[in-house]
Amino acid sequence: MNTCFFVSDLHGKMSRYEALLKIIKKEKPDFVFIGGDLFPQRSFQTGQIKDGEGDFVKDFMLRKFNELKEKLECAYPDIFLIPGNDDQKIVFDKLVEGEKEDLWRNLHNKCVIIGKYRFYGYGCVPPTPFRIKDWDRFDISKEIEVGCIAPADGYYSVPPEHDPGNDTILDDLQLLTNDDSMHFSVFLFHSPPFQTMLDCAELQNNSSEKTSGLLNVGSKAIRNLIDEKQPYITMHGHIHESARISGEWKQNINRTLSLNAAHDGPELAVIKFELNDPSGVTRRLIKA
Repeated sequence: MNTCFFVSDLHGKMSRYEALLKIIKKEKPDFVFIGGDLFPQRSFQTGQIKDGEGDFVKDFMLRKFNELKEKLECAYPDIFLIPGNDDQKIVFDKLVEGEKEDLWRNLHNKCVIIGKYRFYGYGCVPPTPFRIKDWDRFDISKEIEVGCIAPADGYYSVPPEHDPGNDTILDDLQLLTNDDSMHFSVFLFHSPPFQTMLDCAELQNNSSEKTSGLLNVGSKAIRNLIDEKQPYITMHGHIHESARISGEWKQNINRTLSLNAAHDGPELAVIKFELNDPSGVTRRLIKA
């Protein structure tokens, strides 16, 4: 049980999910990791969600993954997923129905031990310029980048259970990992680590036109965890254009292999690796 698929930022595109389900059925991986931004994007007008949108979890995800499970039977993989910053918590919470049916496991802010491996998940990101704040957190301090909205000043689809004015990614990760051994730890993040080849974004001017400026927009807390604890593998998404800008979708940070499956084209980016030897990791862009 070693073959892993990793995808991220499907944003509710049914064609991308169909491509993923097709390749799972064909190649039968042991594990599938889905790194957040699972659902169709919704527009907000004065904090309100648009009416007339279908139930993506019930009408599509539950149905399709159930069909796959019936076809694969005992070959059905362990599927782990986390939220992304575009996923409203009120929708994400519906995924519990899929957990009851053993279709997937919500790994956010959890650790699951399988054999010698410790699988961790964390979907929160540093403050973004976007209004939805269900999964925004301060990073290592209460400072935010210019143009971004503080977590307490945005919109929440459900009342937050955390303290938007004080909680940080740094504190969350310390609580999540404690003093655990990181030797065979595998992390599923939405945000990439700061100042790497995986968090490169294009600077935009006031008219929203792309310029030649570049920014590193990943999480400093996640980068600190990697630098200090050197986990085995980390998986990331969030910054769609990063691989195009930097030319890299993977990076070794000392002992840690870090991967970014976000993609800014129409295809589905599928990263494949073997847990026992991830050095042969590959990335495919599949028509979707």
